[in-house]
Amino acid sequence: MMPGLVAEKDGGLVFPIKVLPRSSVNAVVGLQDGALKIKLKAPPVGGAANKMCIQFLAKTLKLPKSSIKILSGETGRSKQIMVRPREEGSKKELARLRKIIEELAV
Repeated sequence: MMPGLVAEKDGGLVFPIKVLPRSSVNAVVGLQDGALKIKLKAPPVGGAANKMCIQFLAKTLKLPKSSIKILSGETGRSKQIMVRPREEGSKKELARLRKIIEELAV
């Protein structure tokens, strides 16, 4: 676990990712430069990798896609992601999401 990877902001959690498009699998493969390193099959063309990134994170975090937003980095490999709990203001849900995200970094 990396301290400071996940920050609480505006009722959700924000964390950095580094995307590697055109990979052979969709998977989190650890940390790179303080960000979750995520391999995605989709190419970085026409928003395909961003769409797959949101789908992958939604499945991994067991959240609807509408709960995940790319805050910055839509056209680059380094991105800031915001996830919001299903229930607004749910401290229990925020703790569950934080735990999953931090465990992915190991």
